[in-house]
Amino acid sequence: MKKLGLATALLLAMTGAQAYQFEVQGQSEFLDTTENNQNFTGAVQGTYYFKNVDATKGPLAEAAFLNQASNVALAYQYAQYDAPRAGGRSDVESHVYGAKAEAYVPTKLVPAYASVAYSHTHNDGKNAATQDDNGDRYALELGAVVAPNFLVAVGYTSVADQTSYDAFNILSNGVAKAALESGTIAEDQDAITARTKYVGAIDGTNMAVGFEAGLVYGEDTMYNLKTDLYLTPALSVGASYAETSANTDVDSAWGANVNYFITPAVAVGASYVNANAVDAARDTQTVGVNAKFRF
Repeated sequence: MKKLGLATALLLAMTGAQAYQFEVQGQSEFLDTTENNQNFTGAVQGTYYFKNVDATKGPLAEAAFLNQASNVALAYQYAQYDAPRAGGRSDVESHVYGAKAEAYVPTKLVPAYASVAYSHTHNDGKNAATQDDNGDRYALELGAVVAPNFLVAVGYTSVADQTSYDAFNILSNGVAKAALESGTIAEDQDAITARTKYVGAIDGTNMAVGFEAGLVYGEDTMYNLKTDLYLTPALSVGASYAETSANTDVDSAWGANVNYFITPAVAVGASYVNANAVDAARDTQTVGVNAKFRF
């Protein structure tokens, strides 16, 4: 009977759940660079929401944001990278671990927002040309939902090592843009961040639109823009752009994505990012696939 009950609950979650408290997301990216076309990443994130998230308010992809759902999350990313280097060939396995908490707090004026996050990066060098490396980062954000479905937040990030990536940035925007952000903050630096996010319905249709803009001010400055068009509550297409003033081989990246909820509880998606190198043979393209499961 217990097995039957569990199977029934799983079937209902996969076919028609309109509310959920857990979300598990997985993704993988294939990296094609001028140096090598055999690199890849894999990442997973688990999120627990303190209250049921109503998935009927608008785009399914933005259900948690539209519900102002407080949550805690854990994330992990694995990456394998090898490429020719002066004096030998680099060969690195990278592991990124992250923990994050977000809270929306009602006030008499507007809902307040706060988040705290920690990420740890361990790069495991596999030969003499690539040494082991470890780094940590801590982040704090404070903000408010200043209008319906319109979040404004500012934050502080402390990065103890340039190789410390944001595990949640990787899952949200891909490894190429996370690398741009890491290079912008640079090593042993503090950074100021700011971002806005808005999701709104298109009058007279069942469509909606989402906009995000962000700024990172560390050793250098980076900005990013992202927009999504929700053709239906289940289907969306999006585009993004990021650029940094850091003196790096790759200083900008643009991307496109598509996501589809097969049911309110199961989603699949694909993404593409193109990061052009300047005066260096390090052009990078990434192709990613992802899936989400809610229950």
